[in-house]
Amino acid sequence: MATLYPLKFKTIFKDKIWGGEKINKVLGKNFEPLPNCGETWEISGVEGNISEVSEGALKGKKLTELIEEYKGVLVGEKVYEKSGNEFPLLVKFIDANADLSIQVHPDDTLAKKRHNSLGKTEMWYIFQADENTKLVSGFNKELDKETYLKHLNEKTLTEIMNYEDVEDDDVFFIPAGRVHTIGKGCLLAEIQQTSDITYRIYDFDRKDDQGNTRELHTEEALDAIDYKHYDQYKTQYDKSVKNAPVKLASCPYFETNVLKCSESIERNYENLDSFVIYVCFNGSLDIEFDGGSISAKKGDAVLVPATINNVVLKPSSSFSILESYVPA
Repeated sequence: MATLYPLKFKTIFKDKIWGGEKINKVLGKNFEPLPNCGETWEISGVEGNISEVSEGALKGKKLTELIEEYKGVLVGEKVYEKSGNEFPLLVKFIDANADLSIQVHPDDTLAKKRHNSLGKTEMWYIFQADENTKLVSGFNKELDKETYLKHLNEKTLTEIMNYEDVEDDDVFFIPAGRVHTIGKGCLLAEIQQTSDITYRIYDFDRKDDQGNTRELHTEEALDAIDYKHYDQYKTQYDKSVKNAPVKLASCPYFETNVLKCSESIERNYENLDSFVIYVCFNGSLDIEFDGGSISAKKGDAVLVPATINNVVLKPSSSFSILESYVPA
């Protein structure tokens, strides 16, 4: 068995009806021959979209093969005990050149019952937003199923959505059950459970290039939706902190920090028992570990195996990264 090292993977590109050009123009990722790119899947264990190592001694290996071979050595003993050969997180970049559909994801219980799958809790880090960009997270008032259906049937759903103004470095945590959509002008990184189950509620009556509307999942969504209203939908954190981690999200599925550094920083993971994922959305850095180093730049995602307990993140220019792992 080859000695594990921080792993990069080939990007999986997805064209979408709402996709644009920023994946190439901002992140420098060439998605030809696709007409646009709405999403890239950077680290994925989703069946049919399994990530493949792009460099080093393990180049060409699929993520699922690595987990089968290395088990808890790669993902962490407790993570392997819980998730087995399924990698528990999915990492994406998303470019919304138009509003995405209004949608909701089921929780673990409902997803297991209906699809034999995990549910989908996710978080968004918006690292570039056009002027006057908005998104939807949750409802703007308390609802029940009947009131929601009335608005849906009367095509007044947007009147009960909670719209949020969006700026660079905003963060939104989207638990399963929360109705949401990413608005036109957002370029973001998404950390989520490994699941591709989405119930599309409303798609603004738009049609694809064949003149077809996309499938809606009205009935499926009814039991998945959280109809409550919440006081705060945008994550509040100190955006001014430099050269230290700042916690953005904490849930049973993942914890995510942001690090904006102009100087080297050491990270110790001895007490973690989990892999760590770095998503670089600005600048570049070297990830130094016992046995070598690997470089990462804007648009890269790196999977650090659970057995690498200490790394030094050394800027080759100032860098900004997300740091995600599975909590104990």
